[in-house]
Amino acid sequence: MASDNKGEKPLVLYDIASGPPRRTFAPNPWKSRLALNFKSASYTTHWVEIPDVTSTRKSLGVAAVRKFPDGSDFFTLPVVEDRTAERFVGDSFDIALFLDEKYPDGPRLIPPGMSGVTKMWNDQVDQLFTRFLQLVMHRFPFNPENAEKSKQILVDRAMKFRRAAGDVDTPMTWDDFDIKGEKRMATMTEFKKALGGFEAFYGYGQNQDGPFLNGRDATYADIIVAAWLGPFHQFLPADDLAEFGSWHGGRWTKIWKGLEKYAEIQ
Repeated sequence: MASDNKGEKPLVLYDIASGPPRRTFAPNPWKSRLALNFKSASYTTHWVEIPDVTSTRKSLGVAAVRKFPDGSDFFTLPVVEDRTAERFVGDSFDIALFLDEKYPDGPRLIPPGMSGVTKMWNDQVDQLFTRFLQLVMHRFPFNPENAEKSKQILVDRAMKFRRAAGDVDTPMTWDDFDIKGEKRMATMTEFKKALGGFEAFYGYGQNQDGPFLNGRDATYADIIVAAWLGPFHQFLPADDLAEFGSWHGGRWTKIWKGLEKYAEIQ
């Protein structure tokens, strides 16, 4: 079941529950947690077990913002509740816009006039990293009390996408996410090449004095990338993590380390 300690803080982040100790591990909740802490927002976390995500979101009256290829609703987290306004925001990008609106003082997540460009960046980053999430999925810290059910939920999701791609016959199990040996080496090589295309966006002109797109000053565009880097830094095996950290002058480790101060669990 879902659990929380809402207290009296104005905002509540609904995040996917891990096994103990509780921690954020999925990319989209990472986006919102990093953004909340970046804005110094006062919030608490409501942990939702993976088997309860759909029912919890429905009980809050928050419509799905994603669809499976067959057109059915894809219920996910995060959701942020603003208890002072009786408002729920159910998409990580919309949460960033909401936080800039609610907390106009201090650094902005998304600079004025940059919402469209940042949304396009968000979608491109999501597409890239999703292709390689299999490198760490098998090490996700599921709650032992519902781990097998949680794994099957993720397998069933993957099967919907596989069937949409025309593969209706090949069975799939959780162990299929655990890539090893030559296949893993090839996937790491492909991952490095794909990230190289994104690395080219960094370091233009006067923006070379820090790891972020604008140099030293991070924005939500950097948080989007860091939210995906989080699971790779958390769950890559040591040898793979060392290799990953050496790519592109250490860019991806520098981005994560530069924003890790916003990873606090509240």
